[in-house]
Amino acid sequence: MFKTIDDIDVHGSGAAAIAANPRASALPDTPLFEEKMADWREFLAEVDWVPDLGVNIGSLAWFRGLITLLALCGFAISCLPDFGPIAGHRAEPLSGFRADQARSQMIAPLAYGSDTGIRMAATDAVRPLAESPERPSIELVATLGRGDSLRRVLQRAGVASNEAVEVNDLVGGAVSLGDIRPGTKIDVVLGRRPAKNQARPLDQLAFRARFDLNLEIVRDGGRLKLNRKPILVDDTPLRIKGLVGSSLYRSARSAGAPSDAVQKYLQVIGSKMSVSRDIRSTDEFDIILSYRRAETGEVEVGELIYAGLERDGKPAAQMLKWQSGGRTNWFEASGVGQSNGELARPTNGRITSTFGMRRHPILRYKRMHSGLDFGGGYGAPIYAVTDGTVIHAGRKGGFGNYVKLQHGGGLASGYGHMSRIAVSNGTRVRRGQIIGYIGSTGLSTGPHLHYELYRGGRTINPQSVKFVERAQLGGQELRRFKGELQKLQRVEPGAALTALKSASAEVEPEREINRLNKPLKS
Repeated sequence: MFKTIDDIDVHGSGAAAIAANPRASALPDTPLFEEKMADWREFLAEVDWVPDLGVNIGSLAWFRGLITLLALCGFAISCLPDFGPIAGHRAEPLSGFRADQARSQMIAPLAYGSDTGIRMAATDAVRPLAESPERPSIELVATLGRGDSLRRVLQRAGVASNEAVEVNDLVGGAVSLGDIRPGTKIDVVLGRRPAKNQARPLDQLAFRARFDLNLEIVRDGGRLKLNRKPILVDDTPLRIKGLVGSSLYRSARSAGAPSDAVQKYLQVIGSKMSVSRDIRSTDEFDIILSYRRAETGEVEVGELIYAGLERDGKPAAQMLKWQSGGRTNWFEASGVGQSNGELARPTNGRITSTFGMRRHPILRYKRMHSGLDFGGGYGAPIYAVTDGTVIHAGRKGGFGNYVKLQHGGGLASGYGHMSRIAVSNGTRVRRGQIIGYIGSTGLSTGPHLHYELYRGGRTINPQSVKFVERAQLGGQELRRFKGELQKLQRVEPGAALTALKSASAEVEPEREINRLNKPLKS
């Protein structure tokens, strides 16, 4: 009549099925749940969680990638370990007699008021000093500054005034005080003074007065004595030769020539020929510099004194630096000197009126303006355009205060409207020398310079002239010039770099045992 629980169809419908399996209604259908989870997994797999944050900025995909980045960074930061200090044993602070004992054994800076160290009580052996003892001597080094004097340097070093004057006189009698270079180190030794309110006496003083001379002042029997100690100096010029190659500058620098000397060499040779077109790679450069070396090891490299160029074993250019007539110039081997260049500017102002016809500002009609007008403030300096001789200095009609210079090659220059003249007739002036000052004398509407240039006595346009000066040596001076040239050409390359034997070197005496061991001569 009744069915057992096993006979009931749990998969059937009705109350009996629900009662037989009450949990079946609480769980979702398994196939449906798995299907939804598969859909979610497929959706999450298709979503790009790490998009390129440099593309589509501000889009939903970009914000999704930003959230992923922040989540990963937060996770990484949360995994950081703790680098805090590891707690260990902490010693208790010292106190009482233990602190006093430790303080007496430590060292503290005096600047912090140190009162440490174990002190001993004074005994009968300790006697108070009436005054603190002084050092028996003081050694110091004084430096001669630019524009300073030897006497003032010694006084600042602590030398008494009377001894400083005495030393100054002794040194001045040996060398010119102006030859002592700024920066010279002076070794000073001061002796014991008789009283604290007196200056220490000078016991010894030594310094290098010149490249070839040391001076020493010592106290001998209560008086100061000067000792001269000459230094052996070799003046052999430094000669550098080599092939031009692909670059004359680089070849000369590789051979050891200083950069300044190479640049000067190119400038001198460039006045004779074109450096870029006329010099070949197979040519040989010849550079000679003034050179001094002392036995103490110091070296002085001077200026370029000879510039030469050889081609196929024959000289293509020979230029020697020579002083003639108070001027230093470069001369060829034949004794001919040459210097090219435009005339110097007579003043620093701008040109306000050029050469040619113009309406005169005062006379009010057209006439020839035979020069250049330069503007400038009242009293501005006026310079000689090149070397010459003053043939007129004074008033000259409408030019007012006027100076005229005679130059070589038939050239002359004139300067008008000066406020003041700084030269006189017959004076020899050099290029760039001040000959007067800008003014407004004569027919002038304001302060300016009227500058004229003459050739053969007639005015020409100053802007169209280049000045070329040639100097020719002759007679005794030419023979001395050629003798010096031959002397330099006999110098071997690198001869100035050989070992220099000291004149003060003493021959070490031969030991007796060495003399006995020498073999007997047969």
